Amino acid sequence: MEPSTRDLADLPRLWGVYHANGGLLGELTYVLGKLRGTAHCALCDVTHRIRMKDEWKELAASLDMSLALVHLNEQPASLAEVTEGSTPCVVAETEDGFRVLLSPKQLESVGGSVRLFGELLREAWETRP
Repeated sequence: MEPSTRDLADLPRLWGVYHANGGLLGELTYVLGKLRGTAHCALCDVTHRIRMKDEWKELAASLDMSLALVHLNEQPASLAEVTEGSTPCVVAETEDGFRVLLSPKQLESVGGSVRLFGELLREAWETRP
């Protein structure tokens, strides 16, 4: 079941936090680690192949809310406090603060599938406390 646009609009922002640093050095480090089998980010698998997936762009556009993708070193300090040691993840920012919607384990469970990610995100939103 899909959440209504009104319900989704109640979220000021979603944050998708990668398990990697951004910038040239961060990206290079991740790519080399991925090739060696020492680095992995389930959210990266959902959003990218070599470049951003077209399916991801379509899903993000369909959410009717802001979804910011950030690397570890790009997070606002208040978000980093919530995500420390638990990335990749998806976090909702509401009037009450930050709330993790999707954990690393949940992101891993979708196996890089944008469709399954979208279903899991909607389910997490609908069953929020």
